[in-house]
Amino acid sequence: MRDDRPTRGSRESYGRRASRGYPDLMTSSLPPPDLDLVVLGGGGHVGLPLSLAFAEAGQRVGIYDISQPTLDRIASGEMPFKESGADALLAALIPTGRLVMSANADILCRTEQVIVVIGTPVDEFLGPSMTVFERAVEQIAPNLRDGALVILRSTVYPGTSEYVARHLEARGRKVDLAFCPERIAEGHALEELHTLPQIVGADTDAAAERAERLFGILASRTIRTTTKEAELAKLFTNTWRYMKFAVANQFFMIADQAGVDYANVLNAIRLDYPRAADLPGPGFAAGPCLFKDTMQLAAYTSDHFPLGQAAMQVNEGLPAYIVSALERRYEGLPGKTVGILGMAFKAESDDPRASLSYKLRKLLAWAGARVVCTDPYVRDDRLVGLDTVLAESDILILGAPHREYRGLEVGGKDVVDIWGALGQGIHL
Repeated sequence: MRDDRPTRGSRESYGRRASRGYPDLMTSSLPPPDLDLVVLGGGGHVGLPLSLAFAEAGQRVGIYDISQPTLDRIASGEMPFKESGADALLAALIPTGRLVMSANADILCRTEQVIVVIGTPVDEFLGPSMTVFERAVEQIAPNLRDGALVILRSTVYPGTSEYVARHLEARGRKVDLAFCPERIAEGHALEELHTLPQIVGADTDAAAERAERLFGILASRTIRTTTKEAELAKLFTNTWRYMKFAVANQFFMIADQAGVDYANVLNAIRLDYPRAADLPGPGFAAGPCLFKDTMQLAAYTSDHFPLGQAAMQVNEGLPAYIVSALERRYEGLPGKTVGILGMAFKAESDDPRASLSYKLRKLLAWAGARVVCTDPYVRDDRLVGLDTVLAESDILILGAPHREYRGLEVGGKDVVDIWGALGQGIHL
């Protein structure tokens, strides 16, 4: 496999050249592009499966990522995170030479198609932080070929596509720009990239046609919109899911306060009744996207989106509701050891980003409990083995409903299972 990774010195040298106003690396004498596309952020949960899928389809793909350790793991054939089917696919692709990895932005010069997989985080005020895109524009502009196709992939604040296009033009780069949001469920990307339709948001026919042609390699079909329509479609999709989870969690709290079995209530609502079939069960609504995207939508609207704000309060408040219920049951938690089963943000994942299990851990400790945590997938030196948690805990809380925990023998311990995944119903 071809390896273009620079030394630390070469990266720093380029950074100094750029900051001192040296000319762009772009010249009319550039050799023809030798990569079909480059994925910026190609080592992450969204970028790497996308890179693998394009390479599997016969494309020569540049993986550009600033994390050298991540690139080293990929180059050795090791997936840096859990993704169904990716381990075998990566091992098969390494010998083909269709994956080219680099931590140097110069790799962007080698293609006419760049997919940018960086999102818009929220700041401490729960508003969008555009700093990441300001830096990205500054970084990629000197390395883009004129006329390149630039595709934004991760969820962004409405208007970000126009912002990027405008600022690239101000830096002398004429590009075709599109927003083609990822729509996959983390852990199932390699399947869903081929089965789900791909939204193509573009404000010019040229950009739309090029983006549709590129994603036509993978997607079952494409759907044409403007960039802002595509940006809102992505935010609406994630926010709708977040709000549905909030309804489910609020219903659970109401049923718990009423002293009834919510599993029976939920079964009565959904059984052979199609108009309620999409009501999810309760559980932690977490991860790197849903909360963040709901808050971005709230920041974008003039009334600050009270429905979204309420959903945030319900979902983010569920760990505190559990802790308060346990404090009432035991008349305080000092002296109790509480075990949390599962620290990932969802089942069968090794991704702990924005996991509410960590919030639960902090609240339990603040309430005076000793907390021990375990997870079969998450890498965290603070976690212990499942046997230790089972042996030492007075109370067990299911944080992530991994398959490993289903049918678990808990030895008569008090168990909190709001997911209903342990086979004993939904209970607190």
